[in-house]
Amino acid sequence: MKRLLLGDEAIAQGAIDAGLSGVYAYPGTPSTEITEFIQSSPIAIERNLHRRWCTNEKTAMEAALGMSYMGKRALVCMKHVGLNVCADPFVNSGMTGTNGGVVVLVADDPSMHSSQDEQDSRFYGKFAMIPMLEPSNQQEAYDMMAFAFDYSESIHLPVLMRVTTRMAHSRAVVEVAAEPRKENEMNYDAVAANWVLLPVNARRRNDVVTAQQKELEQDAVESKFNAYTEAADCSLGVIASGIGYNYLMECYPDGCPYPVLKISQYPLPKATIRKMSAACDKILVIEEGQPFIEEQLRGIMPGDAEICGKLTGELPRTGELTPDVVKRALGVPSAENFAPCDDVVPRPPALCKGCGHRDVYTALNKVLEEYPNARVFGDIGCYTLGFLPPYRAIHSCVDMGASITMAKGASDAGQWPAVAVIGDSTFTHSGMTGLLDAINENADITVIISDNLTTAMTGGQDSAGTNKFEAICRGLGVAEDHLKVVIPLPKNMPEITQIIRDEINYHGTSVIIPRRECMQTLQRHLKQQKAKK
Repeated sequence: MKRLLLGDEAIAQGAIDAGLSGVYAYPGTPSTEITEFIQSSPIAIERNLHRRWCTNEKTAMEAALGMSYMGKRALVCMKHVGLNVCADPFVNSGMTGTNGGVVVLVADDPSMHSSQDEQDSRFYGKFAMIPMLEPSNQQEAYDMMAFAFDYSESIHLPVLMRVTTRMAHSRAVVEVAAEPRKENEMNYDAVAANWVLLPVNARRRNDVVTAQQKELEQDAVESKFNAYTEAADCSLGVIASGIGYNYLMECYPDGCPYPVLKISQYPLPKATIRKMSAACDKILVIEEGQPFIEEQLRGIMPGDAEICGKLTGELPRTGELTPDVVKRALGVPSAENFAPCDDVVPRPPALCKGCGHRDVYTALNKVLEEYPNARVFGDIGCYTLGFLPPYRAIHSCVDMGASITMAKGASDAGQWPAVAVIGDSTFTHSGMTGLLDAINENADITVIISDNLTTAMTGGQDSAGTNKFEAICRGLGVAEDHLKVVIPLPKNMPEITQIIRDEINYHGTSVIIPRRECMQTLQRHLKQQKAKK
């Protein structure tokens, strides 16, 4: 059966068809559509697969390990910076191993379309000593899911699958299975000594996993996803990974005239690489992200071998690959370029009309005119756009949850006033522990949790703390007199500004919760209600 699918959707369908029992994820572009596809899948609904959003990526990874412990198959999805959040359980999952299959799907974002950096997640896989997969097209992404779950269960290790933005968000026709595989039965085969990482157990497991590396490397040499294609012209050999292989093939519709090694399964197949290096005068590495393969080649190939790619300038170190970029590296003429249309005027991103964050920043800016040295520490979400005109309201945005802890640190340094602005979903993701630190030291900060009742920036997914924020703050120890809830509307501006002013002048930790539903989700809900009538 053929279906037109995004790369993300092919991954999701592949997981369902491979006998998935649960997906665990926190929304983040470009990985969000995987979980959303599973949430709406008739098969997933019929089977009642786990498909609710998690509070953050760490809880997602740990819940997936729990499902694996009981013998069932679990998929964990996140964007690249989310892998930083779940690094602790992810790296330790190599030590515990798996019972039911675990696939960790990470979507990297070269060119930083919606991200803080261009992190390459392949380094995490190598660091954790687990095998990795990197599809070059949507069909391969679909096919890899069944292989990944089977492989995870056969070697008793999780599998990291890495995609990039273009793979995640481009469409292609995919041949899918007529019937999905049955879910695994629950079992009690997990060996407790492998999962209890006391030093005595962890040392033993470390020896086992380290010894497995030769096996994993040989598996990569023999993998159906890695292919070595010989050619007559050996003046150049090309090693291409992931979507870079797709771009290479676009450059040569009639076939590449040089030997090509396609790499889509890691660790690197060293034996195949040495075979290519013995035959070719020079090697060009085409990979999206950082020079992960290229750097390792210098330890695999002879010392005098000529290796080209990102480190030598043939390909750019930053940004996404494109077919034209690859053509330039190969000396192939680029396609005709067209000048930008003068009729299209660039428009910077902005908060939606009617957004509650607008009123929050309007009120905050008005009050802070009275405090020339005020500093506002921002966070990850729609409200990060408060840095741009017309508000220019925040002074930092580093990572999920950093607003509160940075405000506390600034206060520790003597800064006053120090204000933190954080969203509802980000607060439950990573902000609660920072607030607890502030409360325990009664830090002189004002925390604004701008609650729009959803995870708006990634499309309006459920927010884990909706209708719980006052209770959470009280439980953490926020004083009742300094926990305020307001409705951010222009008509309420006098009340809001006075509350902000009062809480700034209170020399302790206070929390203000402006609450009004996101305009996008409000419109969606109104349409749904109208359709029911």
